[in-house]
Amino acid sequence: MNAITDTRGNSGQRERLRIRTGAFSGPTSGLAPGNVQANLAILPRDLAYDFLRFAQANPRPCPILAVSEPGDPRLPTLGADLDIRTDLPRYRVWRQGELVAEPTDIRDFWRDDLVVFAIGCSFSFEEALIEDGIEVRHIACGSNVPMYRTNIQCVPAGVFNGPLVVSMRPLKPADAIRAVQITTRFPSVHGAPVHIGLPSMIGIADINKPDYGDAVPVGPDELPVFWACGVTPQAVIAQVRPAFCITHAPGSMLITDLRNTSLAAL
Repeated sequence: MNAITDTRGNSGQRERLRIRTGAFSGPTSGLAPGNVQANLAILPRDLAYDFLRFAQANPRPCPILAVSEPGDPRLPTLGADLDIRTDLPRYRVWRQGELVAEPTDIRDFWRDDLVVFAIGCSFSFEEALIEDGIEVRHIACGSNVPMYRTNIQCVPAGVFNGPLVVSMRPLKPADAIRAVQITTRFPSVHGAPVHIGLPSMIGIADINKPDYGDAVPVGPDELPVFWACGVTPQAVIAQVRPAFCITHAPGSMLITDLRNTSLAAL
């Protein structure tokens, strides 16, 4: 069978094909339910070892799902047909730490020395929250998850250092307790929250002004619940200012063929 008919039983592959052909370019939250989604960091080979050490030292924001060979755009453990150059809705291209482009594919930017890191994404545990009857506000609002830079510093490794970025979901106290229990089971996609309530304690001045993504309403009977976020490498890149790198655009993830249930630790 050809690639298109092969997608009938594979929602991850089907969504990647839609993205690859330009038929979809929005946030991927809620797409291919049950499939693992991943953040992206692409670095030149001479920075890859330091970044791997940084990820290992900071597993909450940077849980590594797969690493490519230099110059290879494939990640076969995440999808047999996957091509990292075309299969995300939107990318960010950085030079000297400055954002220079947000293309929908990166074939024109690809180089033989680039190493791809796929990093676990909190979209994966959202399915488990929803199945337990917990509303995920940004999905209910049809918007991107709000994300914030914090005053929490990551563990440095090599040239990489910088602030932790968190994603936020407002929850009633009872749901927040249940969310801790549920997401603890998924350490490969950020695990349990890193902070609950009192945004100012982690350096967030205004919950209605996220650094990335979209603001969502927080009810008077709700607590903002914060998880480590895979956008952290972008905050680190802005601080380290490498000569060249590529990341995903916030909310525009790589949809893999892995199933979320395969990442549950318990």
